[in-house]
Amino acid sequence: MRVHFDEVLKKNLENKIPKNQFEIESRLYMAYWYGGLYVVIEGWKRLELVDETVNQLLRSKNVGLLKRYRHGVFHFQPNYNDKKFLDFIVDGENCVEWIRQLNLEFGRFFLEWFKRSP
Repeated sequence: MRVHFDEVLKKNLENKIPKNQFEIESRLYMAYWYGGLYVVIEGWKRLELVDETVNQLLRSKNVGLLKRYRHGVFHFQPNYNDKKFLDFIVDGENCVEWIRQLNLEFGRFFLEWFKRSP
C-alpha cells in the first residue's frame, strides 16, 4: 500500500491525476498502509521480537494514536473525518517521518531475519 500511496503522490506532483481522484486514492492507500502497519506492531509485540531501532520507534506516543487510526480504518465510522484519523495526523509526533522510518526498519529487520533463516 505504501508503494501505491507513493505512486499516487508522484502522479499528483506531476499533475497527472485529477484532484478528486488524488484525494480518494491517496486516503485509501494511506489508510490501508497505516492500518496494516499497526497489525505488524501487534505481531512484533506478541512475538516479543527485539531490535534496538524498531523498539526505539515503538516507544513513541504515535503507537497509541496509530492503534486508534487502525481501528478507524478497519471498523465502520459514520463520520468520514473521525477523530481517530485526525488525532494521528494532527497530534502525532512527526507522524509522516515516523511511520516511514518504522516501515523501513521493519523491512530491514525482516529481510535480515529471512536471510538468517534456513
